[in-house]
Formats: sequence, C-alpha cells, structure tokens
Amino acid sequence: MATKPTERTLDVREIDGPPFDDIIAALGDLESDQRLRLIAPFEPRPLYEELDERGFTHESEERDGGVWHVLIESA
Repeated sequence: MATKPTERTLDVREIDGPPFDDIIAALGDLESDQRLRLIAPFEPRPLYEELDERGFTHESEERDGGVWHVLIESA
C-alpha cells in the first residue's frame, strides 16, 4: 500500500511581487514523496500549463473568501 505523500505549503499571499519564481523554486525542492499546497488570493490559471509541462498534476479548489488552494504533485 502506498504511503500518503507529505505536504508542504506555500502561501503566496505572503510574497511581495509576482510569486512565479518562488513557486518554481518550491516545486524544485519537492522530494518524490512530497506534494505542495499552494495558497493564492486568485486562481493561478497561468501556472497550470507550466505545471503540465514540468510533469506535475494539480487539483484546485476555491475556498471561503475567494482563496484558492492548489494541490500539486508529481505526475
């Protein structure tokens, strides 16, 4: 039975300026048994194509207050 991946969180609401470089850096630091929960104040649609190209899958969910949670894992 596969073990559940551990989860790291990156809340881009805490980043001054565009968060793209921070997101890519966090993805590069992920271990094979980890996933990244991205928290953003908007749906990060431009990121989805980049994730696909880099071999990641994602699930997005809008929560209360218009905050988006995107769960990112290696495909």
